[in-house]
Amino acid sequence: MKLTKPRRSTIEALVFLALLIVVFTLLGSRMGGGNMIKTVMNTAHDLLLNTVFYLMGITVLTGALSKLMSEFGVVTLLEKVLRPLMKPLYNLPGVAALGGVMTFLSDNPAIISLSKDKKFSSYFKKYQLISLTNFGTAFGMGFVVIITMIGYGQVTGALVGLAGAICGSVISTRLMQRSCLKEYPELDQPVADTIQEEIPEDNAVKKKDGIFMRFLNAILDGGKNGVELGLQIIPGVLIITTAVIMITFGTGTAGVYNGSSSQGVPILPWLAEKIHWVFEWLFGFNSMELIAFPMTALGAVGAALGLLPTFNAAGILDGNAIAVFTAIGMCWSGYLSTHTAMLDSLGYRKVISKALGAHTIAGLCAGIIAHFLYLLVSLI
Repeated sequence: MKLTKPRRSTIEALVFLALLIVVFTLLGSRMGGGNMIKTVMNTAHDLLLNTVFYLMGITVLTGALSKLMSEFGVVTLLEKVLRPLMKPLYNLPGVAALGGVMTFLSDNPAIISLSKDKKFSSYFKKYQLISLTNFGTAFGMGFVVIITMIGYGQVTGALVGLAGAICGSVISTRLMQRSCLKEYPELDQPVADTIQEEIPEDNAVKKKDGIFMRFLNAILDGGKNGVELGLQIIPGVLIITTAVIMITFGTGTAGVYNGSSSQGVPILPWLAEKIHWVFEWLFGFNSMELIAFPMTALGAVGAALGLLPTFNAAGILDGNAIAVFTAIGMCWSGYLSTHTAMLDSLGYRKVISKALGAHTIAGLCAGIIAHFLYLLVSLI
């Protein structure tokens, strides 16, 4: 055993170095070593100034708005309105609607804090509680995604994408429940013996502060939460988006490699072109560069949003793309980077593969539904 770990670490180091050398050699041989380094730095700098701060502005505003909605009972009202839909659509108790609203207004991990609440979790059976990971993730950062998409003047596309994401959330949750029950039938039992279909009122405790102070505290606290979320997406946007851009776009308008931002070697579109008919028919993509968005959304939807300015500048961002991006971006919302940690924190590591499989299928279905729904809306 003592020899195994050092040997394994050595092999991993050598393999990593080999892959790193191969990737940089391929890019550098096409772009030029100096131009490649300059492009990496300029792209990251451009993303920081023109994308990250834009997204942070959105997260601050939406954070303040979501806090106001929570403070003045709008979240509770939405939960009550959505509660009747939970059982027929998701096979979940009505209180699960609160989880969907909270993740929509914030991010995926919000569902974990609710799931760990004993009173909240007592309404669920074990397999239902596990499926909350898929349910909540399908709405993660939804508010930010929709507002960002609307910012490009595509209101219809964003709303159609929202409908696609909701369909994807149903598919993901149901598939997760079915696969868990099939392999682990012992999960079909209540988390607690007594289950009452009720939820504690958020505003049951009388507020001591006046309306103005509650308003002021809400927008300041919500704004701070928005800043934290904006800071959290910086690594994903700068690292992942830069890497994706480097293997997605070519010389751009310059026509030659000169170290400008958003240049690269179009490896991903070249691969996508081999099966271009799949993406054209299923998603309606008019350019294979667009496949970079769903690929990036697998790991971080914030990083995927960072691609939109480049797509828009290239003139390939249309209403259909916005609809598909909204659906896939919301539904997947970086599930590869969050599902494992979320299920591990709930103590159900054994079902991680099932959760990932169900969500992969659901995200693809969400994009397909959004595409054909957008075509239908366009005909009206």
